[in-house]
Amino acid sequence: MKVLDESGEDNPYLLGVYAPVQEELTADQLEVVGEIPRDLNGVYLRNGPNARFPMRGRYHWFDGDGMVHAVHFENGVARYRNRWVRTRAFEAESAAGRALWTGVMENPTANPFGNTRGLNLKDSANTDIVFHQGRLLTTWYLCGSPYTMDPLSLETLGAQTFLDTLTGDVMAHPKVDERTGELFWFDYGPKPPFLRYGVVGPQGTVEHLVDLDLPGARLPHDMAITENHTILMDLPLFQDLDAARRGRYKLTFDRSLPSRFGVIPRRGRADQIRWFEAKPCYIYHVVNAWEEGGEIVMDVCRVARPAPSGGGSVLARMISYLKLDARMYRYRFDLTTGTTSEEYVDGDHNTEFPSIDLRLTGRKSRYAYNVSVKQAPTNLFDGLVKYDNLTGAKQTYHYGEHRYGSEAPFAPRDNSSGEDDGYLVTFVTDDRDDRSEVQILDASDITKGPVARVLLPQRVPLGFHATWVRSDQLP
Repeated sequence: MKVLDESGEDNPYLLGVYAPVQEELTADQLEVVGEIPRDLNGVYLRNGPNARFPMRGRYHWFDGDGMVHAVHFENGVARYRNRWVRTRAFEAESAAGRALWTGVMENPTANPFGNTRGLNLKDSANTDIVFHQGRLLTTWYLCGSPYTMDPLSLETLGAQTFLDTLTGDVMAHPKVDERTGELFWFDYGPKPPFLRYGVVGPQGTVEHLVDLDLPGARLPHDMAITENHTILMDLPLFQDLDAARRGRYKLTFDRSLPSRFGVIPRRGRADQIRWFEAKPCYIYHVVNAWEEGGEIVMDVCRVARPAPSGGGSVLARMISYLKLDARMYRYRFDLTTGTTSEEYVDGDHNTEFPSIDLRLTGRKSRYAYNVSVKQAPTNLFDGLVKYDNLTGAKQTYHYGEHRYGSEAPFAPRDNSSGEDDGYLVTFVTDDRDDRSEVQILDASDITKGPVARVLLPQRVPLGFHATWVRSDQLP
């Protein structure tokens, strides 16, 4: 069944490799080209938008219902399954048998309900997927309720309230510190407090929450942690309030304003935050951050020009807004002098959706694994790039013509001894035959290509973020 919208336009994010699938499958007997390493044990999971019903109004890629695709590896055998994230909005539309919400390109006034902070858009939990305390958390890109899922069955277990201590929403990319068991998050909204920062403790409840003052409403997407600090962002990209009053969602990038980075102790008070200024930009995704001497080092994928180029139709502007153009970039925040230094790590290659060895989140990491973004009208990931922070070396792997991948998390092999002692795992789809597979690459040398390819029973639409859950973490 083809799921379109009411505009009558050929929206590329509803066609081809992006087209939603409608079947929830469970498949155990998967064909393998090569041999799955027996020391690769765990689950690869990827979230993304997958519209169930034809949209009311025009469709935006971020509007689709969340769907998680997963491959469980155990002793050289792979099993695939996919399930929708059964959010409150998903269940309401399922009961109605049709779409009830308009998307981000339409006036949301008549939508049934939105998020806690008063944004009346559909919270679809379609963006990130993180593992915390035995459960998966699926999140939404504009702040919403994190939904929990079982990492093996993919059963939706409901909205995560952290034992009824969560008041408000959680942004797209909360950070988990495996060593302490803590989860760090923020939420934001169109009314004060514009930014709230919180910490979920190892007992599973919100143990710290603080309101932070910003000059106005902002749209931060990610954050970073170190061993002792959290880094939050005040970037000069925000919703146009005049357009919002007219029922339109429009973004404004103000180059006259600096980018600001707030460094706060992990459980700090509002008056303890220190703001560091840098050149104007937008940042979708942080690679990692760590403490080095008297400085905090933070690597990111930096977008220098987040505003779309040119005009055209509403659909053309959406496609332009969505197109990623990011470079690997490094900030250093000097905690003694209060100054910022910044430089490109790789000023040439458009790479995004970074992953690291998650055991090193907030600690110094040597390797980053990014997707390579193809020069094309829409977002197509045509390969992988491995960055070495110690030597400055870069490895690349290209999937081949007409083949596009997903975010590729690092999967440590059993008894792994280092942050490239393991594998990268990614879905790859061929737009010529509508087939998808899972590719497994040796993280120590991705230039060799896949050590194994697992052929899947259905196409996996291109989507957003992924994670790897080790077998020793599974319940």
